[in-house]
Amino acid sequence: MKEIANLLGYRESVKVLDATIRDGGLVNNFFFDDKLVKALYQTNIKAGVDYMEVGYKASKEMFDVKKFGKWKFCDDDDIVDVIGEKDPRVKLAVMADVGRCDYKNDIQERANSPLDCIRVATYVNTMPAALDMIEDAKKKGYEVTCNIMAISTAQETDVKTALEMLGHSSVDVIYVVDSFGSLYPEQIARICDLYMEYGNKYGKQIGMHAHNNQQLAFANTIEAVGDGVNWLDATYAGMGRGAGNCSMENLISFLRNPKFNLYPVIDFIQKYMMPLKEKGEKWGYDLQYLMTGVLNQHPRTAIAFTKDGRTDYTEFYHEIVAQD
Repeated sequence: MKEIANLLGYRESVKVLDATIRDGGLVNNFFFDDKLVKALYQTNIKAGVDYMEVGYKASKEMFDVKKFGKWKFCDDDDIVDVIGEKDPRVKLAVMADVGRCDYKNDIQERANSPLDCIRVATYVNTMPAALDMIEDAKKKGYEVTCNIMAISTAQETDVKTALEMLGHSSVDVIYVVDSFGSLYPEQIARICDLYMEYGNKYGKQIGMHAHNNQQLAFANTIEAVGDGVNWLDATYAGMGRGAGNCSMENLISFLRNPKFNLYPVIDFIQKYMMPLKEKGEKWGYDLQYLMTGVLNQHPRTAIAFTKDGRTDYTEFYHEIVAQD
């Protein structure tokens, strides 16, 4: 059983990362108003959030710039134009997907960029390419994290091999990622123990990125904190792909460190996130996302179900069970 102090006390080593623009961008193709992004940055400063992930570093040869907003690509000039003068209390991060970015050209030297942290996203089978990206970013002067995606579908031996490879790399933080929102707190506890074993062995921090398909993103994040995980991802109003993520308002309310401040989070949600939903942007827990989470499937079918305005839930269940 966990020490109660792990939940009721606080650790100065805990870092909170706001992934609203990056994960939330998967909801609206990254077409966020500049005013919202600027206000979010200012809110993170007031709330005590440590990192703000402003989007992806995606290849403009692979993705049509006319179909996506600027935060799909995160050009340094766009970041500077919108964010303005940086505040040292909040560091800026981007995610770079293996195979979907031109990292050697699009990620500049840290000394010449507003960015502080590169988050490499990979699957266990693309780990060699991820390691090359990690070393490239590290040589350029960045803090570097690695998000191993879809671990709920990976063999444990493969995950261990990936962790061993990352242990020998220059990566700073290794993330537990519940990509499909299929994991329960008991499973998260065992996975975190495994990641912490390698983290302690090689001097790496461990992070947690949860999805809310079974309404467990917050519970799983709390579980991770109690297991010693220090880097925690969250989004305002839980905005993110499909069922969304651990909500920032829940996480800030839970963390006991007095540096965190809930009021600006609530204020931002009222002024900016609620209007997004009123305009028709859809994310968050719903029955179709529960189904894909329970079946440990990628939520793409549930996302399509939502976009099509379908309400035939039982037929959808029959469809995805047949695919399982």
